[in-house]
Amino acid sequence: MIMVANKQKIQIVADAEAMCRAAAETLLRHIVETLQTKDVYSIALSGGSTPRGLYALMADDTELGRQMPWERIHFFWGDERPVPPDHPDSNYRMAYAAMLSHAPIPPANIHRIRAENPDASKTAKEYARDMRRFFGITNGELPRFNCVLLGMGSDGHTASLFPGSPAIGEEKRLVMANWVEKFNAYRITLTVPVFNNADLILFLVSGGEKAGALKAILEGDKEPDRYPAKLIQPSGGALIWFLDRFAASSLTRVHQIR
Repeated sequence: MIMVANKQKIQIVADAEAMCRAAAETLLRHIVETLQTKDVYSIALSGGSTPRGLYALMADDTELGRQMPWERIHFFWGDERPVPPDHPDSNYRMAYAAMLSHAPIPPANIHRIRAENPDASKTAKEYARDMRRFFGITNGELPRFNCVLLGMGSDGHTASLFPGSPAIGEEKRLVMANWVEKFNAYRITLTVPVFNNADLILFLVSGGEKAGALKAILEGDKEPDRYPAKLIQPSGGALIWFLDRFAASSLTRVHQIR
């Protein structure tokens, strides 16, 4: 684990498998520590291909699974695509197939985004209402997730915060139906203030095709319209980047591989 100039922690490992292992061990430690003083643990899951290996590891690795207090963990999602829960593109479906269906998790602990509703704005409002109810907050307050998992696309987007999309500048709403021009569709996403209010943010980035955007985000000027992941800066929590050596290949301020 090494530090860069902006005080974010970065861990570079050899490949995606090692990245998932390092992230899973960090997450397990945080869950165990948090539950020493809290009754439940809340986490917002990421979609995309990168976290699939992490989810499978958490559920299928005997040692990790044995230590995981599944019944005390509540699962939310950072974003969702406008599809039913059984659709191949569903972030919920991916997490359910890779992890949730393999672990003894009470159904009430799974809080999916009901993005099959054709009214995306209504879906966003309902999910915000569900979060307020769970966290016991009122309008104007932010939920505080114990952990948020995030990935990053080769264009610098994270969750469904895409370059140039309306949600980038949203500061009041918790959840937004974000119009994404490149897909000609709405995506449901938590907003930047919600992500930044988490106790712990874990970014998982794998693959050489992301090296250019990652360098701009970690070492370049702040360009949120071009690289939305740059906006993820926790207000009071910790931020850890887990990178494989391919994603980190263009970085100049960090060079240690573990």
